[in-house]
Amino acid sequence: MIRVLQVTPEIGPGTGVGSVAYYLEREWQACGIPTERFTMREARGSWLPQPGPGVGGRLAVVVRVVWFSTVGSVLASRAARRCPPDTIVVCHNDALAGDVYINHGIVVQAMRNRGHAVSRILRNPLHPFIIARDLVRYRSRRIHRLVVNLTTVDEAALRSTYGSIGPQSVVIGNGVDLDVWSMPTDEERLAARGRLGLAPDDSMVLFVGHEFGRKGLPELIDAVAALPDAHLMVVGGTVDLIAAQERMPSAQAMGARLHFLGAQPDPRGAFIAADVFCLPSAYESYGLVVLEALACGVPVVGTRTGCLPDVVVDGVNGALVERTAADVRAGLERVLAGDRAAIRAASRASAAAHSWSGVAQQYLDAFRALAAGARQ
Repeated sequence: MIRVLQVTPEIGPGTGVGSVAYYLEREWQACGIPTERFTMREARGSWLPQPGPGVGGRLAVVVRVVWFSTVGSVLASRAARRCPPDTIVVCHNDALAGDVYINHGIVVQAMRNRGHAVSRILRNPLHPFIIARDLVRYRSRRIHRLVVNLTTVDEAALRSTYGSIGPQSVVIGNGVDLDVWSMPTDEERLAARGRLGLAPDDSMVLFVGHEFGRKGLPELIDAVAALPDAHLMVVGGTVDLIAAQERMPSAQAMGARLHFLGAQPDPRGAFIAADVFCLPSAYESYGLVVLEALACGVPVVGTRTGCLPDVVVDGVNGALVERTAADVRAGLERVLAGDRAAIRAASRASAAAHSWSGVAQQYLDAFRALAAGARQ
């Protein structure tokens, strides 16, 4: 019998890394696997401030990451020792504890992909801390027994960044909830577009993300600005980020065609209304939003990062592009000029191969192999 203890600051749908833990927990429980949580509450960090806009919000992120990486590591290790011997401890981020660590991203690689890596790292005091912490994580043979990378690209990046890796490593991608993220009826789609103020014939490009610079929103705005009559809906971002982006000349040139919706607790309405989803990101550890878009029948235009090279087939369910406004615009034009019905059907079909139940089974297979190795 296998039991699972998941270690991550938060667990819940719509919480980024926490949503991965949420869906895995749900699927494991459906298989009869007992699961428990070690979150910020168990790390005695419930009193810490929540991230928000401005300098205070950024400091809150630093404090929370450092707390869960230090105090959380100690308390999570103690919690693991109290678990029954058949328990597999799965760590998703920050804490240096657990049999299995899921690699949700490599800071150094993200900075490299954006250029001027050294200056970017030094401008953010959290980056050197994370790099030093993860050097200990990946070089040690005593902290984790297995590292799960979400893509083959990230597994290669892990080795090129940290050299010899102490734990074993495998690649297991993320999944998508095919019931929540589903193809809308024509009536549902028209209603969603109406709520966003779109006419039936308007072309709508969707962007979802909180880190505008890394995820390529400036390049996307430049691209859509050159597409007559196309609208761009932006979901995510803080008040400060949105205000800074709105001041850019290309954003002002778009006028009423550019819509900042801010953070949305449930962005499905925007996905349902979209004609194409675009993510010209410099770096993604995976990119759950890509699968969510495809599951809604929305084709994806994006760069060759994260899961995009594995799930997007150029000309079938989207387009793979370079991170320039000109190439993003060309990719959007190709998709918008295609057979809308055929490309929407192909998009949904490509997502169907990535259910959370299938992903959860891959993890269980890896856990059983770990358990068998420990008994030998």
